Amino acid sequence: MSDIATIMRGDPSGAELVKFAEQTAKQLVSNNLTRSQIRNIFNEVRKIETLWGISKDEAFRRLNMLKPKLEYIVARNNSVQLLRDVLCKAIDEVNAADDKQRDQRFQRFIDLVEAILAYHRAKVERN
Repeated sequence: MSDIATIMRGDPSGAELVKFAEQTAKQLVSNNLTRSQIRNIFNEVRKIETLWGISKDEAFRRLNMLKPKLEYIVARNNSVQLLRDVLCKAIDEVNAADDKQRDQRFQRFIDLVEAILAYHRAKVERN
């Protein structure tokens, strides 16, 4: 399985991202992560994505604030721990990018969240 750094820095085809998202979603389902739990996180990510086109500084601040929000969610429900780990590592990769690469890494972060959500939903509905 690929690691987050490889997905965020390379993987131009997105194939590794898709494989990683499917494996992550499978584990999240087995950890009993609910659709509402993942949707709540996804809704915040969507707000950040919308802000990215309006005010990158504000969006970047909210992206970083997602990390403590995820910690709070995990403290209340341990089934979110894997998702927190994955998203925090991906946020760290966006933070590590220079200005030239930041937009690309941010888009890969969005793609990763969307792919995990899609696979999670598909796997939950099959069960």
